[in-house]
Amino acid sequence: MSSVVAAVLQIVVLIAALALAVPLLGRYLAHIYTSPKHLRAEKVAYRALKVDAEADQHWRSYAMSVLGFSLAGILFLFAFGRLQSLLPLDGGFDPLPSDGAWNTAVSFVTNTNWQWYSGEAATGHLIQMAGLAVQNFVSAAVGLSVAAAFARGLARTRNQGRIGNFWVDLVRTTVRVLLPAAFVVAIVLVAAGAVQNLHSVHEMTTLTGGTQPLTGGPVASQEAIKELGTNGGGFYNVNSAHPFENPNPFTNLLEIWALLVLPFSMAWAFGLIVKDKRQGGAVLATMGTLLTVGITLLTWAEMAGPGTAPQLAGAAMEGKETRFGEAATALFAAATTGTSTGAVNGMHESLTAPGGGVALFGMMLGEIAPGGVGSGLYGMLMLAVVTVFLCGLMVGRTPEYLGKKISRNEMVLVAAYILATPILVLAGAAIALTAPAGLAGLSADGPHGLSEALYAVTSASNNNGSAFAGITSGTPFWNTLLGMLMLLGRFVPMVFVLALAGRFATANRLPDNAGTLPTHRPLFIGLLTGVALVVVGLTFVPALMLGPIVESLS
Repeated sequence: MSSVVAAVLQIVVLIAALALAVPLLGRYLAHIYTSPKHLRAEKVAYRALKVDAEADQHWRSYAMSVLGFSLAGILFLFAFGRLQSLLPLDGGFDPLPSDGAWNTAVSFVTNTNWQWYSGEAATGHLIQMAGLAVQNFVSAAVGLSVAAAFARGLARTRNQGRIGNFWVDLVRTTVRVLLPAAFVVAIVLVAAGAVQNLHSVHEMTTLTGGTQPLTGGPVASQEAIKELGTNGGGFYNVNSAHPFENPNPFTNLLEIWALLVLPFSMAWAFGLIVKDKRQGGAVLATMGTLLTVGITLLTWAEMAGPGTAPQLAGAAMEGKETRFGEAATALFAAATTGTSTGAVNGMHESLTAPGGGVALFGMMLGEIAPGGVGSGLYGMLMLAVVTVFLCGLMVGRTPEYLGKKISRNEMVLVAAYILATPILVLAGAAIALTAPAGLAGLSADGPHGLSEALYAVTSASNNNGSAFAGITSGTPFWNTLLGMLMLLGRFVPMVFVLALAGRFATANRLPDNAGTLPTHRPLFIGLLTGVALVVVGLTFVPALMLGPIVESLS
């Protein structure tokens, strides 16, 4: 079988697996976020949290609940890292330094999972299981909850800004979706060869007669929620390139499926929540179109191997696992940067210059193809509002989306959402490239060095978590800077989303008429795709010109 046929075949299998799962999971998600009934286990959680599960929160209360819960998670995880050596199952590791504990706490609470450290050489089993893995669940649940609240805002009318109950959404998402799904995926990973134990370091005898330390741990269980929750990170330093995390091509495709299935399913659920399946289909089609373009370009870049070194070597295999090859690495890279996952099965530093540029552009796009769990949906819906606003201006009509009028106040919130992340990326890159401590962390100069810094701040600001492997980020400067970018990049846009959801929930629904723009047809899908590309292009093309594009031409 030729490499091209194998590349196409794995994409076809992935599409088929998603096509089977997305409608079923989408209907299940819609039921969870609209059903008035609570499970017995959920009622126990509500009593423990001392919350009224029947209360319908105003968007401000919902936002304060999100921020308060996340702040508590940051404080808990920071203390966990600083006190690691005093706790059981510490693995004999020292406490994390204060800047490193701050970065790690913010990273996992914001669903970024940027890791400045080598997991198997810095964190013990207890912090991996009770600290990091727990945040993998609840940070993903927060993103899905906010997306559900935004969908409710569009579905409701004259509701005085009430968009649901955050605590109910959080508990239901964790109990009914993430825990059972992660359990099943973890079992499959273990059966396929992933590691799951509580062993410490084993000294293994190599074929040459030497010894090599191998660290075990609760790997498969963390791997499952890392992908399903679009968290990223990994138990081992080399992430999903490690055979204990990702043993073979089957598990590789399973992990790609796991990181895509919930974001796509949430788009399907959106159509059911707003009682118009066609709207969810339009969002899903736009996400799929953008992801397809990213996969195609990145696969071409890696398999064609442009550049002197790949041409001389016969393939662009530097930084890639031989058990996966160029195509499987490209598919993983496109999926992980199209979502907010950040997991990698190869080193993105070693991608070809155009391949690295495509991965970087996928994050700069706002990770809407299909984006993170929850964040991808509400990011795409914000762009949908921009699209109908621009179309309304062109035909001289007041724009509407799903019967909700888009006025100046709504557009102020949308504009603030769209500008927040680019400001963080460009300001963060400027700081990193002008500060001596920032430049000291780069392993290269020239265009590639700029790409290293730009990739790092883009990954942090967009809550992705992947990195160009050449950058040395475990310093006080980088830990502090990236921690601030992750924090602001997660919660500032989220507040704007909830504020807009509150305005939509208060507004009347306008009836469709002859001048209403259909937002479910191919024309709108094309317009939405174009708006997504133009908004990103106008913002980031100058920076990309100085980095990966110049490197590609050199």
